[in-house]
Amino acid sequence: MRFLRAFGHIIVVLVLLSSCKGGKAVVGNTTADKALTAANIITTHHAASPNFKTLASRVQVVYQDEKKEQSVTVSLRMEKDKAIWIKASLLGITLAKAIITPDRVSYYETITNTYFDGDFALLSDWLGTELDFEKTQAILLGQSIFSLNKNSYSSFVANNKYRLEPKRQPQNFIHSLLLNPDNFKVNSGTLSQPNDDRTLSLRYADYQNLNGSHYPSEIFIRSMEAGSQTNIDVKYKKIDLDVSVNFSFKIPDGYEEIVLEK
Repeated sequence: MRFLRAFGHIIVVLVLLSSCKGGKAVVGNTTADKALTAANIITTHHAASPNFKTLASRVQVVYQDEKKEQSVTVSLRMEKDKAIWIKASLLGITLAKAIITPDRVSYYETITNTYFDGDFALLSDWLGTELDFEKTQAILLGQSIFSLNKNSYSSFVANNKYRLEPKRQPQNFIHSLLLNPDNFKVNSGTLSQPNDDRTLSLRYADYQNLNGSHYPSEIFIRSMEAGSQTNIDVKYKKIDLDVSVNFSFKIPDGYEEIVLEK
Protein backbone atom coordinates (compact mmCIF):
# COMPACT_ATOMS: atom_id res chain seq x y z
CA MET A 1 0.00 0.00 0.00
CA ARG A 2 2.94 2.35 -0.57
CA PHE A 3 1.00 4.50 -2.98
CA LEU A 4 -1.82 5.24 -0.52
CA ARG A 5 0.56 5.78 2.37
CA ALA A 6 2.41 8.26 0.19
CA PHE A 7 -0.83 10.15 -0.40
CA GLY A 8 -1.58 10.06 3.30
CA HIS A 9 1.79 11.39 4.41
CA ILE A 10 3.38 13.27 1.54
CA ILE A 11 1.26 13.64 -1.59
CA VAL A 12 -1.52 15.18 0.47
CA VAL A 13 0.99 17.85 1.43
CA LEU A 14 2.44 18.16 -2.06
CA VAL A 15 -0.64 18.21 -4.26
CA LEU A 16 -3.66 19.03 -2.17
CA LEU A 17 -3.27 22.67 -3.19
CA SER A 18 -3.83 23.81 -6.72
CA SER A 19 -3.84 27.60 -6.67
CA CYS A 20 -6.07 30.40 -5.59
CA LYS A 21 -9.38 32.10 -5.11
CA GLY A 22 -10.45 35.70 -4.89
CA GLY A 23 -11.17 36.69 -8.45
CA LYS A 24 -14.25 36.24 -10.59
CA ALA A 25 -14.88 32.72 -11.82
CA VAL A 26 -14.64 32.39 -15.59
CA VAL A 27 -17.06 29.97 -17.21
CA GLY A 28 -15.88 29.10 -20.70
CA ASN A 29 -18.20 28.90 -23.69
CA THR A 30 -15.57 28.76 -26.44
CA THR A 31 -15.91 26.08 -29.10
CA ALA A 32 -12.81 23.92 -29.53
CA ASP A 33 -11.07 24.44 -32.88
CA LYS A 34 -10.63 21.08 -34.61
CA ALA A 35 -8.06 22.61 -36.96
CA LEU A 36 -5.52 23.24 -34.18
CA THR A 37 -2.54 20.89 -34.20
CA ALA A 38 -1.09 19.23 -31.11
CA ALA A 39 1.93 21.56 -31.41
CA ASN A 40 -0.35 24.63 -31.40
CA ILE A 41 -2.29 23.37 -28.38
CA ILE A 42 0.83 22.49 -26.38
CA THR A 43 2.49 25.84 -27.14
CA THR A 44 -0.61 27.74 -26.02
CA HIS A 45 -0.94 25.61 -22.87
CA HIS A 46 2.65 26.39 -21.86
CA ALA A 47 1.99 30.09 -22.44
CA ALA A 48 -1.05 29.88 -20.12
CA SER A 49 1.11 29.28 -17.04
CA PRO A 50 0.24 32.03 -14.51
CA ASN A 51 2.57 35.01 -14.33
CA PHE A 52 3.39 35.92 -10.72
CA LYS A 53 6.36 36.21 -8.37
CA THR A 54 4.76 35.25 -5.06
CA LEU A 55 1.41 33.85 -3.97
CA ALA A 56 -0.27 33.59 -0.56
CA SER A 57 -3.54 31.72 -0.11
CA ARG A 58 -5.83 30.03 2.41
CA VAL A 59 -7.77 26.96 1.31
CA GLN A 60 -10.15 24.40 2.78
CA VAL A 61 -9.10 20.81 2.16
CA VAL A 62 -11.24 17.70 2.67
CA TYR A 63 -9.29 14.44 2.81
CA GLN A 64 -11.13 11.11 2.71
CA ASP A 65 -10.01 7.50 2.63
CA GLU A 66 -11.65 4.25 3.69
CA LYS A 67 -10.95 4.90 7.36
CA LYS A 68 -11.58 8.60 7.90
CA GLU A 69 -12.69 11.94 6.56
CA GLN A 70 -11.07 15.14 7.75
CA SER A 71 -11.36 18.82 6.83
CA VAL A 72 -8.44 21.16 7.51
CA THR A 73 -7.53 24.76 6.77
CA VAL A 74 -4.30 25.14 4.83
CA SER A 75 -2.08 28.17 4.35
CA LEU A 76 -0.09 28.18 1.12
CA ARG A 77 2.80 30.42 0.13
CA MET A 78 4.72 30.18 -3.12
CA GLU A 79 7.65 31.81 -4.82
CA LYS A 80 7.31 30.68 -8.40
CA ASP A 81 9.91 28.12 -9.48
CA LYS A 82 11.68 28.40 -6.10
CA ALA A 83 9.62 27.36 -3.09
CA ILE A 84 6.26 26.08 -1.86
CA TRP A 85 5.41 26.49 1.85
CA ILE A 86 2.41 24.79 3.45
CA LYS A 87 0.86 24.84 6.93
CA ALA A 88 -2.16 22.69 7.77
CA SER A 89 -4.28 23.67 10.78
CA LEU A 90 -7.41 22.51 12.60
CA LEU A 91 -9.23 24.84 15.00
CA GLY A 92 -6.18 27.09 14.99
CA ILE A 93 -3.80 24.28 15.93
CA THR A 94 -0.94 23.48 13.54
CA LEU A 95 -1.11 19.88 12.33
CA ALA A 96 1.72 19.89 9.81
CA LYS A 97 4.18 22.17 8.08
CA ALA A 98 6.15 21.66 4.86
CA ILE A 99 8.71 23.44 2.70
CA ILE A 100 9.28 22.20 -0.85
CA THR A 101 12.09 23.43 -3.11
CA PRO A 102 13.52 22.08 -6.39
CA ASP A 103 16.14 20.16 -4.40
CA ARG A 104 14.43 19.17 -1.17
CA VAL A 105 11.22 18.20 0.63
CA SER A 106 10.89 18.75 4.38
CA TYR A 107 7.82 18.44 6.55
CA TYR A 108 6.72 17.53 10.06
CA GLU A 109 3.50 16.45 11.80
CA THR A 110 2.70 17.66 15.30
CA ILE A 111 0.28 14.86 16.20
CA THR A 112 2.78 12.06 15.58
CA ASN A 113 5.90 14.13 16.38
CA THR A 114 7.50 12.87 13.17
CA TYR A 115 9.32 14.52 10.28
CA PHE A 116 10.70 13.85 6.81
CA ASP A 117 13.71 15.60 5.31
CA GLY A 118 14.96 14.36 1.95
CA ASP A 119 14.95 14.78 -1.80
CA PHE A 120 12.50 13.97 -4.58
CA ALA A 121 14.58 11.01 -5.74
CA LEU A 122 13.89 9.22 -2.46
CA LEU A 123 10.19 10.03 -2.64
CA SER A 124 9.96 8.95 -6.28
CA ASP A 125 11.65 5.65 -5.49
CA TRP A 126 9.21 5.05 -2.64
CA LEU A 127 6.15 6.01 -4.68
CA GLY A 128 7.15 3.98 -7.70
CA THR A 129 6.65 6.95 -10.04
CA GLU A 130 8.69 10.06 -10.79
CA LEU A 131 7.88 13.14 -8.73
CA ASP A 132 9.67 16.48 -8.68
CA PHE A 133 9.19 20.16 -7.87
CA GLU A 134 8.04 21.05 -11.37
CA LYS A 135 5.24 18.46 -11.31
CA THR A 136 4.14 19.63 -7.88
CA GLN A 137 4.05 23.26 -8.97
CA ALA A 138 2.21 22.32 -12.17
CA ILE A 139 -0.62 20.75 -10.17
CA LEU A 140 -0.83 23.86 -8.01
CA LEU A 141 -1.20 26.06 -11.09
CA GLY A 142 -3.47 23.94 -13.29
CA GLN A 143 -0.70 23.01 -15.71
CA SER A 144 0.21 19.62 -17.13
CA ILE A 145 2.26 17.28 -14.95
CA PHE A 146 3.41 15.49 -18.11
CA SER A 147 6.27 16.62 -20.32
CA LEU A 148 4.36 17.56 -23.46
CA ASN A 149 6.70 17.02 -26.40
CA LYS A 150 5.14 18.51 -29.52
CA ASN A 151 6.40 15.69 -31.72
CA SER A 152 5.32 12.76 -29.53
CA TYR A 153 1.74 13.79 -28.67
CA SER A 154 -1.42 13.63 -30.74
CA SER A 155 -4.59 15.65 -30.20
CA PHE A 156 -8.29 15.58 -31.04
CA VAL A 157 -11.45 17.27 -29.81
CA ALA A 158 -13.56 15.33 -27.28
CA ASN A 159 -16.59 16.83 -25.50
CA ASN A 160 -15.46 20.29 -26.63
CA LYS A 161 -12.07 19.81 -24.95
CA TYR A 162 -8.63 19.31 -26.46
CA ARG A 163 -7.51 15.78 -25.63
CA LEU A 164 -3.75 15.16 -25.63
CA GLU A 165 -2.17 11.74 -25.36
CA PRO A 166 1.13 10.15 -26.40
CA LYS A 167 1.31 8.68 -29.88
CA ARG A 168 2.79 5.66 -28.11
CA GLN A 169 1.80 5.19 -24.48
CA PRO A 170 4.75 4.39 -22.19
CA GLN A 171 4.66 0.92 -20.69
CA ASN A 172 2.79 0.94 -17.35
CA PHE A 173 2.35 4.75 -17.52
CA ILE A 174 -0.82 5.31 -19.53
CA HIS A 175 -1.95 8.91 -19.41
CA SER A 176 -4.03 11.56 -21.13
CA LEU A 177 -5.00 15.20 -20.66
CA LEU A 178 -8.03 17.36 -21.43
CA LEU A 179 -7.52 21.12 -21.91
CA ASN A 180 -10.20 23.82 -21.92
CA PRO A 181 -10.64 25.57 -25.29
CA ASP A 182 -11.13 29.05 -23.74
CA ASN A 183 -7.98 29.24 -21.58
CA PHE A 184 -5.96 26.11 -22.52
CA LYS A 185 -5.68 25.17 -18.84
CA VAL A 186 -6.05 21.60 -17.60
CA ASN A 187 -9.64 20.43 -17.32
CA SER A 188 -8.74 16.91 -16.21
CA GLY A 189 -5.97 14.36 -16.40
CA THR A 190 -5.57 10.66 -15.76
CA LEU A 191 -2.59 8.42 -15.09
CA SER A 192 -2.78 4.66 -14.69
CA GLN A 193 -0.18 2.01 -13.90
CA PRO A 194 -2.09 -1.19 -14.73
CA ASN A 195 0.73 -3.51 -13.73
CA ASP A 196 0.51 -2.08 -10.21
CA ASP A 197 -3.28 -1.58 -10.20
CA ARG A 198 -2.89 2.17 -9.59
CA THR A 199 -4.86 5.10 -10.97
CA LEU A 200 -4.59 8.84 -10.34
CA SER A 201 -7.07 11.39 -11.68
CA LEU A 202 -7.15 15.18 -11.40
CA ARG A 203 -10.14 17.35 -12.23
CA TYR A 204 -10.39 21.13 -12.07
CA ALA A 205 -13.52 23.25 -11.67
CA ASP A 206 -14.03 26.59 -13.47
CA TYR A 207 -10.99 28.83 -13.70
CA GLN A 208 -10.87 32.46 -12.59
CA ASN A 209 -8.96 35.41 -13.97
CA LEU A 210 -6.56 37.18 -11.60
CA ASN A 211 -4.22 39.86 -12.93
CA GLY A 212 -4.58 38.50 -16.44
CA SER A 213 -3.79 34.86 -15.60
CA HIS A 214 -6.13 31.92 -15.02
CA TYR A 215 -6.16 30.02 -11.72
CA PRO A 216 -8.30 27.06 -10.63
CA SER A 217 -11.03 27.58 -8.05
CA GLU A 218 -11.33 23.93 -6.99
CA ILE A 219 -9.40 20.75 -7.57
CA PHE A 220 -10.54 17.16 -7.10
CA ILE A 221 -7.91 14.44 -6.70
CA ARG A 222 -8.73 10.73 -6.80
CA SER A 223 -6.20 7.98 -6.13
CA MET A 224 -6.98 4.28 -6.37
CA GLU A 225 -4.84 1.23 -5.67
CA ALA A 226 -6.08 -2.35 -5.58
CA GLY A 227 -9.66 -1.16 -5.07
CA SER A 228 -8.88 1.30 -2.25
CA GLN A 229 -9.60 4.98 -2.91
CA THR A 230 -8.33 8.27 -1.50
CA ASN A 231 -10.13 11.55 -2.26
CA ILE A 232 -8.82 15.09 -1.80
CA ASP A 233 -11.11 18.05 -2.49
CA VAL A 234 -9.90 21.64 -2.29
CA LYS A 235 -11.77 24.95 -2.09
CA TYR A 236 -10.04 28.31 -2.01
CA LYS A 237 -10.97 31.12 0.35
CA LYS A 238 -8.47 33.87 -0.36
CA ILE A 239 -5.55 34.68 -2.66
CA ASP A 240 -2.98 37.45 -2.69
CA LEU A 241 -0.48 37.81 -5.54
CA ASP A 242 2.98 39.38 -5.46
CA VAL A 243 2.92 40.09 -1.74
CA SER A 244 5.74 39.82 0.78
CA VAL A 245 6.00 36.23 2.06
CA ASN A 246 8.36 34.32 4.31
CA PHE A 247 9.09 30.62 4.44
CA SER A 248 9.89 30.10 8.11
CA PHE A 249 10.41 26.41 8.80
CA LYS A 250 12.18 24.53 11.57
CA ILE A 251 11.73 20.90 12.55
CA PRO A 252 11.03 20.84 16.32
CA ASP A 253 13.54 19.16 18.60
CA GLY A 254 12.78 15.62 19.65
CA TYR A 255 10.78 14.64 16.55
CA GLU A 256 11.36 11.18 15.06
CA GLU A 257 12.50 10.92 11.44
CA ILE A 258 10.25 9.07 9.02
CA VAL A 259 12.22 6.40 7.17
CA LEU A 260 10.75 5.54 3.76
CA GLU A 261 10.99 1.85 3.14
CA LYS A 262 10.15 0.08 -0.12
